[in-house]
Amino acid sequence: MSQHSKRYREGAAKVESRVYALDEAVALLQSMPRAKFDQSVELHMNLGIDPRQSDQIVRGAISLPAGIGAARRVICFADGEAAEKAKAAGAVEAGGDDLVAKVQGGWLDFDVAIAHPAMMPKVGKLGRVLGPQGKMPSPKAGTVVPDVVTAVKEFAAGKVEYRNDDTGNIHALVGKLSFDASALKQNIEAFVEHIRRSRPVAAKGIFIRTVTLTATMMPGIRLSM
Repeated sequence: MSQHSKRYREGAAKVESRVYALDEAVALLQSMPRAKFDQSVELHMNLGIDPRQSDQIVRGAISLPAGIGAARRVICFADGEAAEKAKAAGAVEAGGDDLVAKVQGGWLDFDVAIAHPAMMPKVGKLGRVLGPQGKMPSPKAGTVVPDVVTAVKEFAAGKVEYRNDDTGNIHALVGKLSFDASALKQNIEAFVEHIRRSRPVAAKGIFIRTVTLTATMMPGIRLSM
């Protein structure tokens, strides 16, 4: 059985078995023992959906008001002038057949893949490579778009993608522990409201069941949102 670190145990000792208002929760999280690196702050939401049903999938992307405190490595599947403009906008790699072949060969040193719709017949063959990595371009996630330049800029700056997992949970990065409290609260409120508006028509009953705030090496704090 794995044993939690001393830092984690010290943090867990501060968390009561109850739900916290957002102000309280952020203050509590930021009062916990710090690591030697700037920990990521994450939000975990359990949704009242049936993830086996395609009409209840919750998936998309959002640019948070205070950013996420980290740049992301973006590639772009596009041809000709569009590829050149994507590289100028910040893509670490951009191209057509050559980039498809490179990724198919096992190169995965990037965080997000953007694709022009015209490239999808070729990019589709990468499903087995990119799918398990969560990097397959998709219209629902905003990563298959005609305007690849804007998409590259947004995702490189930290636009957040999300998708529910097989148990109906969504996990999202909402900032860094070094952010001031107001920035973290802005991001959390924006993300929760975005998910609330994304409720599938087919979902029944309570949609947002639980919301938990945590940092990379800290225990979770239940939120009343």
